[in-house]
This record gives sequence, C-alpha cells and structure tokens, in this order.
Amino acid sequence: MSKETRRPDDGDNDVGVATKTRPKTKRPNLYRVLLLNDDYTPMEFVVHVVERFFNKNREEATQIMLHVHQHGVGECGVFTYEVAETKVTQVMDFARKHQHPLQCVMERK
Repeated sequence: MSKETRRPDDGDNDVGVATKTRPKTKRPNLYRVLLLNDDYTPMEFVVHVVERFFNKNREEATQIMLHVHQHGVGECGVFTYEVAETKVTQVMDFARKHQHPLQCVMERK
C-alpha cells in the first residue's frame, strides 16, 4: 500500500481514551457520645439534656435516661469527631451552669 492511499484505521492517527482517576475518599471516624450515671443529677434534668442537645423526643430521652440510670452509661448519639466534641462541651457546660455533676464523654466507635 502506498502512502497516497492510506486508510484512517492504519494507525497513523493516535486515538486514546483519557481516564480520570478519582481519589478514594475515606469516611470520617465516628464517635459515640455517652452520658455517665451519678447519684446526684435529677432524672428530669438528664431527660431535658437529651431532648435539648440530641434532638430526641420525650419518650426517646426517657429511655436513654433510664438506660444510663440502670447500666451506668448510655449512648445519646454517634457523630463525627467535631460534632461529638461540641456536644460533649455543650452538655458539660450546661450541667455545670445548673450545678449538676453530670458527665458526658465521647469514645471512638
């Protein structure tokens, strides 16, 4: 075949497929926010805290409070690090402001 009679599929035209690689995004670590039982904080105050800071309804908040009371610890929610840290700080500040020794902690899930 002479150069004059080239066909388009002879390989002279370099055609490639461009691929775009996407970086794998890692899911953030999650943290459990826990309330710890004590003998001094009123149960109604704990229910109020759970309703206010964890957006639970009265029934859910009461169940969490009873779990804390009966088992010594109860989970209020699971959040990313920054959100969990903020929730713990808010609960602790609110409890101190109302002169209750309620403890709130976070742990990695």
